[in-house]
Amino acid sequence: MTLIDHALDLLIQHDMAGFLELFAEDAVAEFPFAAPGRPERVEGRAALAEYLSDYPNLLDHREVVAKTVHQTTDPEVTIAEFELAGIAVATQKPYRLRYIVVLTVRDGLIRRYRDYWSPLAVIDVLGVPGV
Repeated sequence: MTLIDHALDLLIQHDMAGFLELFAEDAVAEFPFAAPGRPERVEGRAALAEYLSDYPNLLDHREVVAKTVHQTTDPEVTIAEFELAGIAVATQKPYRLRYIVVLTVRDGLIRRYRDYWSPLAVIDVLGVPGV
C-alpha cells in the first residue's frame, strides 16, 4: 500500500491521529487556494493537528470515488488526484469533492503537503466559508 492509499484510508476511517502520524514533526502543509481568512501555510505537525482539529466534525468522508497517482522525476515527490464522497455533518448534504495533492516524502514521512482543494466547492457543501 502506498502512502497516499494509507492516508486516504485513514481519512475514510476518521482516524485523524493516524493521518497526522504520517507527517514529519517539521512538515509544512500549503493550501494555495485557501479561502479568505484561512492559512495558506501551516508549519509543523502540532500546528497541522490544530488546523485539522474540527475537520471530522465538518466532512464525513465515506468513499474514495476516484484516485490517480502520478510519479515524478523526483523520487520524493508524488502527485495524487482524488475525489472523496461523503456527508457534510452539519447539513447532512451528500458531497463529492476533488483534490490534487503534491506530496514530498522522505524517510517514509510527509515533509511537504500541497493541497489544491476548492474553497468554492466546500462553501457549496457546508454553506459556510471554506475550511
